Amino acid sequence: MQTLPSDDAIVLRDVVKSFKKRTIRGEYTTFKSELLRWLRGQRLPKEKGLITALRGINLVIPRGKTVGIIGRNGSGKSTLLKLITGIYAPTSGEMQINGRISALLDLGAGFHPDFSGRENILINGIILGMSRAEVRARMDEIIAFSELGEFIDEPVRTYSSGMYMRLAFSVATHVDPDILIIDEILAVGDEHFAKKSLAKMTEFKAQGKTIVLVTHDLGTVDRWCDLVAWIDGGYMRRVGPPAEITKEYKQAIALAEAQSVVFTPPALTEGGGALPQVNVTPEPAPVAAPSPVRITGVCWKGTTGELVEALTPEQGAEVCVEYAADAGCSDAEFELSLLSSDGRTLYETSTRMESVALPQHLPPEGRLRFVMERVGLLAGEYVLRVTARCAGSTVVERRTFQVSAPQVDRGVFRPVHRWVVEDAAAANRPASTQANSVAS
Repeated sequence: MQTLPSDDAIVLRDVVKSFKKRTIRGEYTTFKSELLRWLRGQRLPKEKGLITALRGINLVIPRGKTVGIIGRNGSGKSTLLKLITGIYAPTSGEMQINGRISALLDLGAGFHPDFSGRENILINGIILGMSRAEVRARMDEIIAFSELGEFIDEPVRTYSSGMYMRLAFSVATHVDPDILIIDEILAVGDEHFAKKSLAKMTEFKAQGKTIVLVTHDLGTVDRWCDLVAWIDGGYMRRVGPPAEITKEYKQAIALAEAQSVVFTPPALTEGGGALPQVNVTPEPAPVAAPSPVRITGVCWKGTTGELVEALTPEQGAEVCVEYAADAGCSDAEFELSLLSSDGRTLYETSTRMESVALPQHLPPEGRLRFVMERVGLLAGEYVLRVTARCAGSTVVERRTFQVSAPQVDRGVFRPVHRWVVEDAAAANRPASTQANSVAS
């Protein structure tokens, strides 16, 4: 592994991973049959060649981004994660990793079945690069998060699959990794722990950690990932924005089903078992006309018009939306949404909902300002989504932004408020004469 530039967490260049085929056929034999075969001078035929799981993978994962990896079973996703985590070495190509990696790959991987949960926490923490003292200092926190209670001192072979997962996730996320690798393992958790795990990973995102997630849940990919990599037939087919890549992936799956394409894992075929290209359709797909309104710029500005990168709960700010419109563009609508980092809608409004008077025909170029007297959001990472609609067409722009604050409030927003401290006698006096008010 080599050192990376500061803005990249993982870089893979022309990475190939191949495995040797079995040299002996997997047929049933006995000692007598093998002895007779040897005496007669017979030899088992050998199968020669390689099984290639990944074929020239090129991928760059920026530091602090959440990247989803999608593709059908057998396309090479798990092999890619095992290369990144160092379980496998590449057959050829170059890999560069920057930062401590913590991985959740196979359920219970790295756990000794006869050791207790507590002992396995210590062992795994040391394997992941922590000192014995560091692991012991975080032991109570890991146990509390796992919610295993008295079972923490029982052998892990007595654990259910959900208990395995909770312990594994707790260890992996409490060793302060720079990069967290997850391979669909969270699917075995119950609803309560799934929400708890998602909250923990949202905290990771806010801290600028890098997350690489293999999942078949395309809804999670759209809501939660900054970037998506699509592996198909052992090749890296596409890398790009979640909505764009998942849409093309769904179209390719639907097309393969319509054409009755039988999938063969890429390692077992020369062609890679790849999906058909989505532009190869039985009938030409209609081409959508360009939208008559386009968003040309979205930014946050302060009260004096200056560009701002990070906001605070108490400051005033405005969203500045610049647009371009074709001649005659009428009945347009602009929608603004504030989302949490995991995709939940915190607030949404539009010019139509609030009866904002737009020009009957939009000018060729214009600007729309959404002025907020006070931001109100607590510290964390959020998403600003701006949508423009006109004549049946829709365009969407997203911007990630940060809110920072010295306060340690909990929740999502910070209402305007103040504290009033008074004694029993003061409680009976008129409000105008009360003292000791503490404003926030």
